[in-house]
Amino acid sequence: MKIHPTAIIASDAQLAEGVEVGPYSIIGADVKIGENTIIGPHTVIDNYTHIGEGCHIFQFCSIGAPPQDLKFGGEKTRVIIGNFNTIREFVTIHRATTADIGVTIIGDYNLLMAYCHVAHNCKLGNRIIMSNAATLAGHIHIEDYAIISGLTGIHQFCRLGAHCMIGGASAVVKDVPPYSIVQGNHAKLFGLNLIGLKRRDFSEKTIKALKDAYRIIFRSDLLLEAALKKAQDEVEDCPEVQHFIQFIKESERGVCR
Repeated sequence: MKIHPTAIIASDAQLAEGVEVGPYSIIGADVKIGENTIIGPHTVIDNYTHIGEGCHIFQFCSIGAPPQDLKFGGEKTRVIIGNFNTIREFVTIHRATTADIGVTIIGDYNLLMAYCHVAHNCKLGNRIIMSNAATLAGHIHIEDYAIISGLTGIHQFCRLGAHCMIGGASAVVKDVPPYSIVQGNHAKLFGLNLIGLKRRDFSEKTIKALKDAYRIIFRSDLLLEAALKKAQDEVEDCPEVQHFIQFIKESERGVCR
């Protein structure tokens, strides 16, 4: 381990082999940090935070601080961060309240650019990109490969589907269907994320099926329930279409239209 002499580390913190801690950083109690993770200078890793291996956390980050929720009463809750994440300057990630999942979770291979905020009880999947100053309110769930452009705010309890893309400076107050693009204040649906799907090697057959489902659900005159049934019955079956339909069916806030 390479621990700068000015760093302050709690006696019960567990730092694995290869961990680096920069100048003036603080590691709190009951913190676990996996192999080869780098903690930059002037960073605070607060109590009850678990971080996986191979992460790079840049300077001036605050991870694991208590949630900004007036209902929080000091309960022992956690932040759990997976492997190979890049967390850039001034990012803030708060631990959870005891509500719903009771933990703030970030998966693997995510990129959180400077000044991003992840609030309490959020659950992020893998390979997500949050551009500069994108902010998540509490209880937001984000599926794999979502892209959130800069200066975007997401309302609490929203869900963002896999492979979706949110345009810059948007205000998202409803769920974002997987494989789609939304933008604006309030965010509106602009179609499928076709460039993103092609870049990630989705087959032409799958993309066509998603186009067919999108057209029936969002561009027909049918009520949503009838449109979902029609898409289920008529569009060529594949896992992506099933996920697209099921995500919309399960939405409690409603989806961007």
